[in-house]
Amino acid sequence: MSVDQAWARTVPASVAREAILSAVLRPLIAFYAARTVTGLDQLARVAAPVVLVANHASHMDTPLILGALPWAWRRRTAVAAAADYFYTRPLLARTVSLAFNTVPVERKGEAVVAGAAPLLDRLLDERWSLLVFAEGTRSREGSVGRLRSGAAVLAAEHGLPIVPVYVSGTHAVMPAGRRWMRRGPDRRRQRARIAFGPPVHAQPGAHRTDTMERVRQFFESQGAVTTPDKRIVAQRRRAQAA
Repeated sequence: MSVDQAWARTVPASVAREAILSAVLRPLIAFYAARTVTGLDQLARVAAPVVLVANHASHMDTPLILGALPWAWRRRTAVAAAADYFYTRPLLARTVSLAFNTVPVERKGEAVVAGAAPLLDRLLDERWSLLVFAEGTRSREGSVGRLRSGAAVLAAEHGLPIVPVYVSGTHAVMPAGRRWMRRGPDRRRQRARIAFGPPVHAQPGAHRTDTMERVRQFFESQGAVTTPDKRIVAQRRRAQAA
């Protein structure tokens, strides 16, 4: 039996979600963190649907990214969420589905979207954009771990662009293992930034890791400490040795 909460994509659920994000979560987060958004003009360069690929350091990342999206994008964006974390308890599954329009995915190896392909394929065919945290889990140090390539495969199969989204500052406010947000040592609000990057289109014949490498490079350009894929590192070593 599927654990997907399809009702969360109905119009009444969308209206309720907008109220939760705008009237509850946005002012609550603003008490702890001052938000800055850059790169929204990048969304004007593409037509929905797209695959939004973000780094992940905190449970704050999802509401911050959704809140940064223009309403026309936000209302038609689903969030890939770990089935083994968010969908093991019915109440939690219903809560995150309503609040963030999540869909369950299995975290297995490279294919961070493995096991959910039919559902995600259907959503993309129905012109929903999809937000994917390509590391597969939250960073424990705040740096960006190796990006899994399932999002690149999904985007290539549907002929869709990837829009990189880099989130910074959330690790300081609410790192993995912490149950609630916190202000800075001086009790002032901390800073969080959401940056949308240039659309990444898979090149003909390109390997999926080459596509994700361009996402990683955008994260790095925003000041992130990143982890290149082993295949990319090996390519560079061979090129230097040649």
